[in-house]
Parts: sequence; C-alpha cells; structure tokens
Amino acid sequence: MKNYLATIVVLVLSISTLSAQEITTPKFGKGIFNLKGKDNSWSMKMAARMQFLGTSIWDASNGNYTNQESSMLVRRARLKFSGFAYSPKLQYKIELGLSNRDISGASIYTNNAPRYILDAVIKWNFYENFVLWVGQTKLPGNRERIVSSGNMQLVDRSLLNKRFNIDRDMGIQLRHHFNLSDTFIVKEAFSIAQGEGRNITTGNLGGFQYTTRVEFLPFGNFTSKGDYSGGDLKREESIKWAFAASYDLNNNAVKNRSNQGAYMTNDTGFYQTNISTLFVDTMLKYKGFSFMGEYALRDAADPIAKNSDNSLTGDKVQTGNSLNLMSGYLFKNNWELSGRYTNVTYDQFLSKGAENQYTVGISKYIVGHKLKVQSDLSYLDLVGKTNQLMYRLQIDIHF
Repeated sequence: MKNYLATIVVLVLSISTLSAQEITTPKFGKGIFNLKGKDNSWSMKMAARMQFLGTSIWDASNGNYTNQESSMLVRRARLKFSGFAYSPKLQYKIELGLSNRDISGASIYTNNAPRYILDAVIKWNFYENFVLWVGQTKLPGNRERIVSSGNMQLVDRSLLNKRFNIDRDMGIQLRHHFNLSDTFIVKEAFSIAQGEGRNITTGNLGGFQYTTRVEFLPFGNFTSKGDYSGGDLKREESIKWAFAASYDLNNNAVKNRSNQGAYMTNDTGFYQTNISTLFVDTMLKYKGFSFMGEYALRDAADPIAKNSDNSLTGDKVQTGNSLNLMSGYLFKNNWELSGRYTNVTYDQFLSKGAENQYTVGISKYIVGHKLKVQSDLSYLDLVGKTNQLMYRLQIDIHF
C-alpha cells in the first residue's frame, strides 16, 4: 500500500509541475486543483474527501439499554480525478478508496489485492443525447446508492440499500435523455456488466448482468443535480419531482446478493441461478423540504443452492423486499432536521425476521455537503432478535 500511495503522490506532483498546461486553484469544495492543456486537448480536476465517524450501539430490551459498544474510524478517504481527454465529448472519472472500509474485501477473486479502485470509467458523448460509458462504475440501480456517499442527508444509507443494492460493476452503459415537453424530461440507462461486483480479476464465473433504468422529471431538472443529492440545499423555488424505476437481471448469478455478497459454491464449482431485482424510487424538493422514497424487490429462479445430486449446500439467495422513506427540512441557518423509516422483509424460507429501523437526524451544512457535521439516532426493531439503539456522529470534509 505504501508503494501505491507513493506512486499517486509522485504522479500528482509531476503533473502539477509541468509547464505545458494551465493550472487553476479553485475555491474550497471545488477540487484541489484544475489542470487544462494549453491546446485545450485535455483537462483534469483532482479532489479529495474524508469522513470521520463515531458510533455507539446498545442492546435495547424492555426499556433497558445494555452491552454498549463504541467505535471511531475513518469511514471514507478518497481521491477523485475527472476531466476530458482529446475532446470535451470524451470524459473520464477515476475514484480511489484509501480507508480500511474502502479497500476491504480482498479474496482469491480479486487476486488477493486490496480493492482500491471504486470508479474507472470513460464517458463518450458520441451522438446528440447519447452517452456510452465503459469501465467500472455504479450501475443504474436504486437512487440512494447512486447518490454519492459525500452527499447524503443522514450519516449513512438505509438498510434497503445495505440488503439489496447492486453497487458497482465492470461493463458498458448506454445513457440517453429527451424532452416530452419544454419541462418534462425522460432519462434512460441500459447496462451490461460482468455481474460479480468491482475489482474482480478471475473473469466472468456466471452469466452477465443486465440493468435498465427509466426516470421521469415532469417539472424539469433539479438545480445542481439535486435529484441525486440529499436534502434541498439549493432551496428549489418551484417543485421538482423525479420518479424512476430500475430492473436488474443477473443471469446465472454466482453470488447470494446478485453481484454482491458471498459466492455460492457446490461440488461442481459454483451454484448458478437467475436473480432479479426491481427498484422503484422518487425524489421531491421544494423550498428546503425534501422527500425520498424507495422500494426494492429481489427474487431468484431457484434461491436455495444445491449440489449436483440436489443435496443442499447451505447457501441461499437473500430474497425479499424493502421500503425506505426519508424526509427533511433545511432551515435558513443551514441546520436540517430529517427522519427515515426503513422496513426489510425477507422471504420465508430464509427464516430471518423482519427489520424495522427508525432514524432521526440533524445536520449542519457549513459549506453545503463539502463541509458538514451530521448526527443521527436510530432504533432497530428486529423480529426474533434483540433490538438495538445506535447513535452516530460524522464529520465530512471535501476539497
């Protein structure tokens, strides 16, 4: 890891000392520096961000709170590079994770290497409103997952996202948008991916993963891409509303959460089954008020893994459904109060009780999402298990 970080530092310093480009130093929150070739044939913006998280958890039973556990950690530490190459129609993005949580998950399937790379993608606007994406990046799944972890309304994403999201993968995406009227915008995305998550080096062990998403914005675009940012920090002067649906089919998937989770092995190698995931979500913002709702449904053709003789391996696809509702109001002093309710219900054969989580949060936006302090309190109601109370405090800083 030391050699890896040293390489990044040397690269950045080398670029910044070259004389063949223009260098600008933007204001706080807009990147560390912006580079642009003197012939306007390329550009690069470098940014960095960090999140520091403190958490305390208690067992909750009959009004008593016991077995308190606490932790403090660097939740995220990331470097981001973006710009264009040759033409503004050919853009790129690279995002590297450096914290323990960012790079964890090394296995034989990643060549036992830390998973540094989050995004490595090029985006080619090859014709009018059509853009082709190639590389590793987020799939067009649920809205909450697409929202950057640096732009969240609460300390972290919901249980719906934790149980059912499809995160990142390697592949291609085709994106397009058009207007039905002067204000009514429709956006479409279609993706074909390897289907086993990010930073996989062992190749495609199952089939491919197909994802499609359609989004409707009847009142036009949100200010500053606010449909994929938590809270109404721009205080929309007119109602902005987005409604979208995504459908994902992982053909012959070999993991127990589509392209996430654990590999399912059997006596012949890997157990394979088709896994489908449906997402429906909405976002509304108006004068400091915001609301986001999501629904997820996951199913599988044959969710119980078997050997060639039909004996059970013990692995099961994590199927079920979830509802996530979140709302907040941003006051004029940039303090925000927010709340969230999430339900997760697993299919009966999993023998896992339902999960209901209730969260209230307070945030102080000092420089928007670029410098903020967030805190939330959650009560997790677990059927058949001990309930939990969780308090979190997080500081975000983005250069």
